[in-house]
Amino acid sequence: MKIALIGVPMDLGANRRGVDMGPSALRYAGLQKALAGLGHSVTDLGDLVVPGPEASDPGEPRARYLQKIVEVCGQLRDRVADAARAGALPLVLGGDHSLSVGTVSGVRRVHPGTGVIWLDAHGDFNTPDTTPSGNVHGMSLAALLGLGAEELVALMDGRPVRPEQAVLIGVRDLDDGERDLLRQSGVRVFSMQEVDRHGLPAVMEEALAGLRRHVDRIHLSLDLDVFEPDLAPGVGTPKPGGLTYREGHLAMEMIAEEGMLVSMELVEVNPILDDANRTARLAVDMARSALGARVL
Repeated sequence: MKIALIGVPMDLGANRRGVDMGPSALRYAGLQKALAGLGHSVTDLGDLVVPGPEASDPGEPRARYLQKIVEVCGQLRDRVADAARAGALPLVLGGDHSLSVGTVSGVRRVHPGTGVIWLDAHGDFNTPDTTPSGNVHGMSLAALLGLGAEELVALMDGRPVRPEQAVLIGVRDLDDGERDLLRQSGVRVFSMQEVDRHGLPAVMEEALAGLRRHVDRIHLSLDLDVFEPDLAPGVGTPKPGGLTYREGHLAMEMIAEEGMLVSMELVEVNPILDDANRTARLAVDMARSALGARVL
């Protein structure tokens, strides 16, 4: 497989500084070498140029730094689409989760039947009308489905992800308005309560079976805060009660076995909050499993 690494050092969508250093932390953790060790051809396309919040106007408080985020996501969309057209799997290194609008819109330009697996402690399903914080990284999944700020939604080129083409796994922290919007949306949500009750294998089997009926390819969005904070301390919005190390690997392995993965992103790694780069190293381990690593 050809893999194209694309760094997006952006923290405009979050309320804590540091995730702009995530791409560097992931590279330092040996991502390229780890994937090349699986036999893949890995090319690092470098980082997009992203302005810092100090040099940017936050604009509307209910969607802070929206215009700059839209500009970055537009650049990312083009970079991802170019990589996909060249036959590579774009692997985007974040950066905050608002970048997903650029990743998914880019891959769907080339592969319009691509669905989304969203592994996250949070719903990311707010809009400017529901958000309590104004942080755009909490609006990205809603934007993919055509909901929220017009500028973000426009990046989807009039072809938003349909509700049956998206699954959200590992969620355990939702805002009130976001919860209502998710219930109305039709997106299949597997909370940590369902993971605990039914087990991760059953959840992944149901999620993948549901997607299989409606998509021909899969984009994987992995927010590292989906894991238990003891495993992934380097995230801006940790929430107790997350996935274990083995649950994470099993989820990745089951996605790999589908043979439908066409793009992936690793987001919300914050080295400032981390312990000896543990979170970035965990992300590298998960990427290896999603891209074919096996015990035997």
